[in-house]
Amino acid sequence: MEFHILCEPEDIARYVFVPGSHARAKKIADHLDETRLVSDSRGYMVYTGMVDGIVMTVSSTGMGGPQIAIGIEELGHMGADTFIRVGSCGTFQDDIDVGDLIVPTGVYRGGATANRYLPPAFPAAPNWQVLSALVEAAKKLDTKVHVGIGSTWDAFYALPEPPLPERLKQAGVLAAEMECDTLFIISNFRGWRAGAILANDGTSTEIKPEWGEEAFRKGEELEIQIAIEAMKSIALADAQAGM
Repeated sequence: MEFHILCEPEDIARYVFVPGSHARAKKIADHLDETRLVSDSRGYMVYTGMVDGIVMTVSSTGMGGPQIAIGIEELGHMGADTFIRVGSCGTFQDDIDVGDLIVPTGVYRGGATANRYLPPAFPAAPNWQVLSALVEAAKKLDTKVHVGIGSTWDAFYALPEPPLPERLKQAGVLAAEMECDTLFIISNFRGWRAGAILANDGTSTEIKPEWGEEAFRKGEELEIQIAIEAMKSIALADAQAGM
């Protein structure tokens, strides 16, 4: 049994959704069949259920690199090898609205945890199969997603000082969040597959506005549906390939 996620390997699927939010983890779990809570320990709410006969796990990770690092390491020890972060983010871009969905093709490494695994020059990029599955799932569900570079930071209230935000905006960076760099780097290092879809909860000038709550929740529901469809397609491809 792991130190923090207190369950047995048979409780964990190889296909895992890793939202930061505990409430979002429950929302994802509610989309699965025969769902059960398998662990509630040290900030990790872990559920396992099924989608069309495919066993899938959901584990909330809390906020930031250290939390998601411990979570996916322990899930990996128990057999997980495919992760989709179903998260939230802010944005640098004026044309991205609250509730819009972003699929990062890589992220600027503004955090620190991932540096303990690979040096900053190593790119934080998702697995291509997972990235493609998310984009294709959005098309299948007729949902628009923004696809491009994001950024990760590990200190929410210590925002980057000018001129960096302006440079990132000019470079077309779409999202700002707190976990993707760690998820992508560790997954690359361990030989796992990982990707992410993010619901934007702010604007380029306003963080988490109250007036945007309804639009954000609609985006959150859409990203959950897309993530589940993407994971299902990955699992079916694995089965066809005999993996």
